[in-house]
Amino acid sequence: MEMPEKDEVTKAENRTMAEGKEETTQKADHSPDEEDTHHVEEEEHEEVDYSNFSKKELIAALKELTATGKYLKIESAINDIKAHFDEIFNKEKEEALQEFLNNGGSSDDFHYRTSDEDKVFFALYNDFREKKSQFLKEQERQKEKNLIAKNQILDKLRELVDGEETTHSINIIKQIQEEWKSIGPVPSSQNRNLWASYNALMDRFYDNRSIYFELKELDRKKNLEQKKEIVEKAEALSKVDDLKEAIKSLNELHEEFKHVGPVPREEQEPLWQRFKAASDAIYDKRKEFYEGQKEVFKKNLQLKEALISKLNEFKDFSASKIKDWNTKTKDILAIQKEWEAAGPVPREHGKEVNKKFWGLFKHFFHNKNQFFKELDEIRLQNKNKAEELIAKAEELMNSSDWHDTANKMIALQQEWKKIGPTPEKVRDDLYSRFKSACDTFFENRRNANKQVNLEFEDNLKAKEAVCKKILDEASGSELSEENLEKYIAEFNSIGFVPRKNMKEILGKFNEALDTYAKKLGIEGGSKEEFLFRLNLNKLQADPNSNRVLNKKEHGIRKQIADLENNITLWRNNLEFFASSKTADKLKDQFDEKIQKAEKEIEKLKKKLSILREF
Repeated sequence: MEMPEKDEVTKAENRTMAEGKEETTQKADHSPDEEDTHHVEEEEHEEVDYSNFSKKELIAALKELTATGKYLKIESAINDIKAHFDEIFNKEKEEALQEFLNNGGSSDDFHYRTSDEDKVFFALYNDFREKKSQFLKEQERQKEKNLIAKNQILDKLRELVDGEETTHSINIIKQIQEEWKSIGPVPSSQNRNLWASYNALMDRFYDNRSIYFELKELDRKKNLEQKKEIVEKAEALSKVDDLKEAIKSLNELHEEFKHVGPVPREEQEPLWQRFKAASDAIYDKRKEFYEGQKEVFKKNLQLKEALISKLNEFKDFSASKIKDWNTKTKDILAIQKEWEAAGPVPREHGKEVNKKFWGLFKHFFHNKNQFFKELDEIRLQNKNKAEELIAKAEELMNSSDWHDTANKMIALQQEWKKIGPTPEKVRDDLYSRFKSACDTFFENRRNANKQVNLEFEDNLKAKEAVCKKILDEASGSELSEENLEKYIAEFNSIGFVPRKNMKEILGKFNEALDTYAKKLGIEGGSKEEFLFRLNLNKLQADPNSNRVLNKKEHGIRKQIADLENNITLWRNNLEFFASSKTADKLKDQFDEKIQKAEKEIEKLKKKLSILREF
C-alpha cells in the first residue's frame, strides 16, 4: 500500500485531533469511554442513618469505612458518624456530671474520664484525618507523575502513528492501551486535553493504516463481546437482594466497562443505553427502597414529636426537695429511652426534632443544676456552722469543769442536730471531728470520775465509822451535847459519798443522832433549840446544804412576817368590838392568839439567830 507523505500525515493528525476532541466532547454526554464520565452514579453514596447507632456500632462503622481507603468519598459519612458519637459522648458526660452533683459533688471538682470506647473512636477518627491528608498529598503528587507518564505514552503513540508500519504495531498499540489504562488520574485541568489527544491518535492509528483495518474491526468486535458480558452482569444485578452489594458491584462494572476499549461505532450507542438502563434499574430499586421507608420515617417523626410535647411539660418544673427532682429526673430519662428506641425520621426533619428534644432535655437539667448550686450554697453555710460548733467543742474538750462543761457539750450536740445537710465530701470528716471532741471530754470525765468514785467509797466508810461511834457512845453512860456536836462536825467534814449511797448513809446518820438525843434526855425549850441546831448540823452533810439553809431562812422570815401581819390585823379588829359579853369573849380569844403569835415569833427569831451561825 502506498504510504502518504509526511506533510499529509501531519495535516491528517491535526484534523483528526480536532475531530477527536469534538467526538470526545460528544461522548462525554452519553459514553463512559472518557475519564470525566467515569462513575456517573458512584458519587451518590448510599446514605446510612447513624442516629440510633450505639458507640460500639459507630466505631465499627468508622473502621469499616476507613478500611475502604476511599477517604474523599467517605468523608461526609465519617463526619456524620463523628457528630452522632459526639452527641452520645456529650450526653454521657452530662449524665456523669448529674450523677456527681446528685451525690453531693461540685461542678468545679468534676473531671470526666473518657471510656476505652471513647479513646478508640477518637484515635480512629484522628487516624482517618491523618490518612486523608496524606492521601490528598499523595494524590496530587501521583497525578503529576501520571501526567508525565501519560504524556510519555502520547509521545510513544505519536511516534508509532507517524512511524512506518510493522507487524508488531498492533501489539505495541495494545501495550500502549494497557499502560494508559493502568495509569491513574491526572490533574483535572489536563484531563480533557489528554483524552482528546489520546483518542485522536488512536483513531488515526486505525484510520491511517488500512492494512490492519480488519484487525481493528476484529479488535472492536472483541471489545464488543467483552462489554456485552459486562452489560449482562449489570442486568443480573437487579436480582441481587443485597442492595448495598449490588451498588458496589455496579460501580466496579462501570470501571471495567470504561477501560475495555472502543467497539464498532454502530454498536456504541445501543450498548451504552443498554448498560445505562441496567444501571438505572439498580438506582431505581435503591430509590424505591428509600421511598418505602418514608412512611416508616413519618410514623417515627410523629412519635418523636409526641415525645417532644411530653418533654415540654417539664420545661418549667421547679421543686425545693431533692426527692422531687430525682423523681422527675427518672421520668425524663424514661422519655429519653423512648426517644432512643424510636427509629429514624425523614432527613429534612432530623435536625429540627433533635434540636427541640435535646434543647428541652438540657433546659430541664440546667434548672436542676441551678437548684443544686443553690443547695450547695446552703450546704456551705451549714458547713461553716458545723466548723463553729467543732471549734467550740475542741475548745471545751480538755476542760475539767465536769458539770458546767458537760451541760455546754450537750447543748452543742443539740445544736449539731439542728444543722441541715453539709457537703458530702466533708460530711464524714466534720462529724468525725465533732464527735472526737465530745468523746474526748466525756472520756476524760469518766476517767476522772473513776478516781473520784474511789475517794467517795473511802468517804462512805469514814461516815459509816462516825455513825458507829455515835451509836456506841449512845449505849454508854458518858453522853454530852458537846460530843454529839463534835460527831456531827466530824461527819460533815467528810467529803461526798457515791450517789447511790447518799440516802442510805444520811438515814443511818439521822437514826444515830436521834438515838443519841433520846439518851441525852433533852427537854423543853432547850431541847427544841438543840434539835433545831442538830437538824441544821445534819443539813450541812447534804451536798446542797447552802441552797437548803437559804430556803429554810427564807421560810422562817416569811413565817415571822405572816405572824406579825396577823397580830397587826387582830389588834385592829379589837378596836371595833363594843362592850358586851360576846364582844369581851371574842377580845379574849384575839388576845390569846396575839400572845401565842408573839411567843412563836420569839422562837422563830431564836431559830433565825441560830441559823445565822451556820
